[in-house]
Amino acid sequence: MLNVEQRQRDAGSKTANPRAHWPEALQREFEEGEYSGVVGTVLVSETDTMRIWHLSLPAGKRCGFHRHVNDYFWTVHTAGKARGYYGDGRVVDVTHYPGETKHFHFEKGEHFVHSVENIGDTDLLFTTVEFIDGANEPLAVPDEVRLKHPA
Repeated sequence: MLNVEQRQRDAGSKTANPRAHWPEALQREFEEGEYSGVVGTVLVSETDTMRIWHLSLPAGKRCGFHRHVNDYFWTVHTAGKARGYYGDGRVVDVTHYPGETKHFHFEKGEHFVHSVENIGDTDLLFTTVEFIDGANEPLAVPDEVRLKHPA
């Protein structure tokens, strides 16, 4: 299990802007989304203890910046390449394989903010499970991202 990006690299970057090397538009997107609880494309299920998300990233697309405050894991269903933009200024490229799964743990008051871009030529599909009964209150989720049942 990963400890919130090694206990939040964000903590060491509060004085200077760690994202100053990013393009201005990307910095603005970070500021607009840094408190967003929308961690996927669609929230497909929710109980008192968990939220299950699907994240669909077509080739060349990027999801909005969002904040993680709850323990969670993700699993990727397709192979591909992604670039992560992190609140501490890091930009990390990774190659994903079907079934790859990562777990994250958050202590009280911890979080991290990021966005994921599909830099490959195949669509990426993730499932993310957030455990919303942990150390931190879950973030609000707008109704428009919840799965709608067909009429």
